[in-house]
Amino acid sequence: MSHTPIAAGSHEFRRINRAMVFGGFSTFALLYCVQPLMPLLAHDFQLTPAQSSLALSVATGTLAVSLLASSVLSERYGRKPLMAGSMFCGGVLTLLAAFAQGYGQLLLLRALLGLLLGGMPALAMAYLSEEIAGPSLGHSMGLYIGGSAFGGMTGRVLASVISDFYDWRIAVGAMGAMGLYAAWEFNRSLPASTNFRGGQGGWRALFSGTAKHVRDAGLPWLFSLSFLLMGVFVSMYNYIGYRLLAPSFGLRQSAVGALSILYLLGIFSSVWAGKLADRLGRRNVLWMVMLVMLGGLLLTLSNMVVLIVAGMGLFTFGFFASHSVCSSWVGRRARPPQALASALYLFFYYLGSSVVGWVSGIVWAWAGWAGVVSMLGAVLLAAMAVALRLRGLAPLEPATTA
Repeated sequence: MSHTPIAAGSHEFRRINRAMVFGGFSTFALLYCVQPLMPLLAHDFQLTPAQSSLALSVATGTLAVSLLASSVLSERYGRKPLMAGSMFCGGVLTLLAAFAQGYGQLLLLRALLGLLLGGMPALAMAYLSEEIAGPSLGHSMGLYIGGSAFGGMTGRVLASVISDFYDWRIAVGAMGAMGLYAAWEFNRSLPASTNFRGGQGGWRALFSGTAKHVRDAGLPWLFSLSFLLMGVFVSMYNYIGYRLLAPSFGLRQSAVGALSILYLLGIFSSVWAGKLADRLGRRNVLWMVMLVMLGGLLLTLSNMVVLIVAGMGLFTFGFFASHSVCSSWVGRRARPPQALASALYLFFYYLGSSVVGWVSGIVWAWAGWAGVVSMLGAVLLAAMAVALRLRGLAPLEPATTA
């Protein structure tokens, strides 16, 4: 028998949000701590920018694949055990990466990290969709995305500062230790599922569930947005460091990493956009926050550091707002198996990170920052076209209205 969904203000609501903040923190900190270290990896292992980006791309690529398998396993074994186990494995593998003896070994450990970390992100979205009352879902999902923003910020900033004064290996090891602590906090804070009803699981369920979600009039478009938006976002932070470390700007490694403090804007915007979407409707908010992203991207073409930082701030604000709206929309619109719908959304999300992030490195080598901005601007315009199309999406029946 299903339990009453958890509403904002309750003790259980606060426990869930605490756990999800740690979960989002750990996922993004462990996954993206290598991003500001790419120039250092390129120097130590004699790599091109596109090759050094593989330290991130292989992890996000295997994470994308593992999300689908995790959704199948969770239908049989439950949400919380897989999420907690994934976080613990992520911490251990990050610690091991600090001792990698070569770039190939580092890539192998990063690929395993993505593979085993996949139990957290999609299941978190499914857990929230099942346990949190509809009117409070945008708020709770926004807090989870905010925790992700904080993790991404902390991982990048600390890794940059530690590597500037010590070594990139010490920086990665510190992230691993933080990941293990976050796993412990998550496990002790998150209540067990009360509205989860396991299915049969297996690949047959994966294929039939995927076909069901793909036939929905809105979900495939939301999946495409996750690919486009995350691809643009990770590309910005992948290669802006190369530009700002160049002699024309000459910033230190720690100063470039400190730009990730702009993720604080994402923590605010994800919660703000979630509440605004609950009030005004997701279809009326989504395209506007994407427009903010585009404006910020164009500002980074400036040769003035202050304008570049302002542009990155607007871009970051718009991205996390967009992601918060899209992810809560998937949670509201998807019918069972909900975990699979969330996994498909994040499959394309991390696939976009791998594919667009890697291709942007090739464009950077060929046409510099202007070429990267031109490419990312075109991708963002495509995403805005999808968002405008979704404004005409017919809602589902009242019981499951998107």
